[in-house]
Amino acid sequence: MPAENKVYVNGINGVTGEYLLPPMNLDEVAALAGGEKSPPGILSWLSKVWHKISTPHLGLPLGVDPADVTQAGWGIVFLKDEDPAVIAALQPLIEHRRKQIKNEALVKVLEYRAGQEWQDWLDGNGVAAGRVMPTKVPYYLLLVGDPARMPFTFGQLLDVEYGVGRLHFDTPAEYAAYAASVIEYETAATLPNRKEAVFFGTRHNFDAATQMSADHLVGPLADGIPAGGGQPAQPGVAEMFGYPSRKLVGAQATRAGLLDLIRPADGRPPAFLFTASHGMGFPRGHAGQRGGQGALLCQDWPGFGNIQPGHYLTAADVPADARVQGAVIFHFACYGGGTPDRDQFIHEKDQKPPSIADAPFLAALPKKWLTHPAGGALACIGHVERAWGTSIISGMSGPQIQTFQNAIGRILIGQPLGYALKDFNERYAALSTSIANTLQKAGWGDKIDRDALATNWIERNDAEGYVLIGDPAVHLRAEELAA
Repeated sequence: MPAENKVYVNGINGVTGEYLLPPMNLDEVAALAGGEKSPPGILSWLSKVWHKISTPHLGLPLGVDPADVTQAGWGIVFLKDEDPAVIAALQPLIEHRRKQIKNEALVKVLEYRAGQEWQDWLDGNGVAAGRVMPTKVPYYLLLVGDPARMPFTFGQLLDVEYGVGRLHFDTPAEYAAYAASVIEYETAATLPNRKEAVFFGTRHNFDAATQMSADHLVGPLADGIPAGGGQPAQPGVAEMFGYPSRKLVGAQATRAGLLDLIRPADGRPPAFLFTASHGMGFPRGHAGQRGGQGALLCQDWPGFGNIQPGHYLTAADVPADARVQGAVIFHFACYGGGTPDRDQFIHEKDQKPPSIADAPFLAALPKKWLTHPAGGALACIGHVERAWGTSIISGMSGPQIQTFQNAIGRILIGQPLGYALKDFNERYAALSTSIANTLQKAGWGDKIDRDALATNWIERNDAEGYVLIGDPAVHLRAEELAA
C-alpha cells in the first residue's frame, strides 16, 4: 500500500479530466466493505466450491483435463429469442468446434432465458452448482448476447466453475467476421503473429495510480522481480516461457507508440499484448459513453483537468491498416472490458446503487479488436467496472502479481483462454469467503482488522471484474510461433 495509505481506483473522467473516483483511505474502504450484502446462497456456494476449483481438475470428472477442450467440451449459449441471423453467423464456429472435438456429446448449443439466475440455468440443464458435467454443460462456455439481457453477473458466477467467454456485437456480420478470424487462425498453415509479448504501461509523474501500475505491475511482469525477503529473483513472465519481449513504459507509452504496435512494419503483430493505463469513463447519457468508455488513456495526457480525444485510444481510432489477427490482448484499465448499468461497489449502505449507464454494455475497443476487417484478435481480456490499482500491492511486501503471472504464463504456453484465467476465479472465491467470515465475526461483535478487510475487499473486487471477450476455447499456437 502506498505510504500515504490511499486507495486508487483507475479511471479518468472524459469530461473533466479528473479521477472518476477520488482516492480513498482504508477506513472509507472498510466502511464500504462492511456494508456489503450478497444474494442469499452465493457466499455459502463460493465457500463450498473454492476447494474444488483449487484442485487440478476444477470439479470435473476424474481423468478429464480442463486444459484440453476435446475432453472438457465446448458450448455456446444464445438468448432464447436471439436473432436467427446471429445464430447463423456463428454456425461455422459451432461446426468447427464439432470437427475439433469429435464427440457430439461434448458440444452443446444451449439457451438462456432473460432473467434466469445462474443456478436456475444450471438446474434447467441438469447440473447442480458445484459439479461440472461436460456432457450436460461443457466446461468451456461462449455466452452470446446483450449484457442488458444476459447479465454480467450471470457470466461472472458461471466463470467461477467454468471457462467462460462473452460476445456481443451490433450486427450479424461482426459475429461472422469474428468466427471467420478464429477458424482461419486455427486452421492456417502459417501464423500471422510473431512470437513476442509486449508490455505497455503509462506512468505520469503527477499520478500515483499509473506510477503504481507501472512500477508494481508492468515492470515486474516484463522485467521480473529481484531477489529479496528470502526469495530468489524471478525473471519476467515472457522470459519464463521462452518469449522475446518488449516494454513500453512512461515516455514510450504514447498513443502513437500504441498505434505502432498494431501497425508493425513487417505486418506481424505480437502474439500477446498487455496494457496498463487509466480507462476512460463518461457520465450516463453522454454521447461519448458507448464508444469511449474503457478507451485507453495514453502518456499524451498532460494532467488533471485537461482531457482531449487525442490523449486516448478508442475503437474509432483503430486504423484500417492495423494488424491484430491471432493476438491475445489484455487490458488492465477501468471499464476496459465493459460497463454495468449500476455502480457495483461505491454506494451508501442500504441505498440502491447509483446508475452509471442506461444499460450494461461491452467496451467498444475489445469489440473492435475482435472484428477488425484485416482479421480479428483471438480474444481480449478486460475489466467490467473499475480496475482497482491498489490490488497489486499489499503492505510492504512488494508486487502481488502471481495471479497475473499465472494467467499470462498459461496464455503464452498455449492453454485455452477460459482455463488460463482460472487463478482470478480462485482468488475471487477465496477472498469472498474470507470477507464473509470477517463480516460474520463483526456481526457477532468481535474485533476485526479493518485494514485487512479493506485490502481483501479491494483485491476481491479486482479479481471479480475480469471478463474474457471472445471464445474461451481459443489459444495461441505456441509451439508454432516464430520470433
